[in-house]
Amino acid sequence: MNNSTVALSDKINNLSESATIRMAKLGRELKAKGVNVISLSFGEPDFSTPENIKEAAKKAMDENYTYYTPVSGYPDLRQAIVNKLKIENNLDYDISQIVVTTGAKQALANAIMCLVNPGDEVIIPTPYWVSYSEMVKLADGESVFIDTSIESNFKITAEELEAAITPKTKLFMFSSPCNPTGSLYSKDELESLARVFEKHPDIYILSDEIYEHINFSGKHESIAQFNSIKDRVIVVNGFSKAYAMTGWRIGYLAAHPTIAAATDKLQGQITSGTCSITQRAALAAYEGGLDSVIAMRDEFLKRRDIVYNLLKDIDGVKTNLPEGAFYFFPDISSFFGKQTETGETIKDSSDLALYLLNVAHVATVGGDSFGNNDCIRFSYAASEESLVEAMKRIKDALGKLK
Repeated sequence: MNNSTVALSDKINNLSESATIRMAKLGRELKAKGVNVISLSFGEPDFSTPENIKEAAKKAMDENYTYYTPVSGYPDLRQAIVNKLKIENNLDYDISQIVVTTGAKQALANAIMCLVNPGDEVIIPTPYWVSYSEMVKLADGESVFIDTSIESNFKITAEELEAAITPKTKLFMFSSPCNPTGSLYSKDELESLARVFEKHPDIYILSDEIYEHINFSGKHESIAQFNSIKDRVIVVNGFSKAYAMTGWRIGYLAAHPTIAAATDKLQGQITSGTCSITQRAALAAYEGGLDSVIAMRDEFLKRRDIVYNLLKDIDGVKTNLPEGAFYFFPDISSFFGKQTETGETIKDSSDLALYLLNVAHVATVGGDSFGNNDCIRFSYAASEESLVEAMKRIKDALGKLK
């Protein structure tokens, strides 16, 4: 049987491949050929997981934490998450409202699958993380996009939210700090959105807060802080970005008990409980304080400022100053229509990302996958030396376009 005769489901055939994973794969293929590629395509801290967390994992193995875990997670880890949400975010939850997941990505998918029926509309501000719309597609929902621009710091207004709501709207989902833009919503901005949701009691809010601690403007603000809508907010967070634990695959959601129970039910049929050793490591992360988190955040801030100053020096590139996460999402539309030295025309952001990979040997991701074709995304979760070299290569390559 060859590939063309395999009858895959319509659902998987209609699903897009993750653009970030695709670009990382292309970068690895070039590297395998001996090309010196600087990869800025993945949202992954280049720091190692802190030692206290790794030691907790080793201890867990020695203590035989090697059996199946409760679907929603170990009770002591869920209690640590409850404590964290209270101390750091002033949010009151009970352990019954916490579900530990295999990465924050699973928490997002769980929530969408538990809430969205075929034909339900899910409002997503653009640009958005590449998997949001594909998860909605898997749930047979309809994504409704609110477009933003670099001029508005890629944020929506209450008026734009109100205008996007229809009788079919079931869910609103967003991230703050945002992947891919690094933008974040202030308390006043979130309150204005909350006022809109107060008028529409049947709409749920999925708040992706995975970049909470990579925040350069002060205190993180969660839309769950507004009691009038808190029961309809599903907070998603995790350990991958703040604690450099990407490969450990652990996240969680905090939600109304009925929603939490539903996600436990769903997860019980798909993956069951998250890795036992990872959970013990995550517990150590939350019990170990924020010193390592703050040190990494300060390093990201230094890198952001270095890259911002270098980006501003590239003709034709328009950028804003991200307030969080570790991404830039510059507008590069001025290069559309230009030609490469081999005579190919740059038609869109994907073309430009491929050009930068093949000519500058820098892996980025086209903004079309994030819902804004005028931009590209790159991560500055790389060493200062790599970032300076990458910006030099990008500037040189863009300068060759005619």
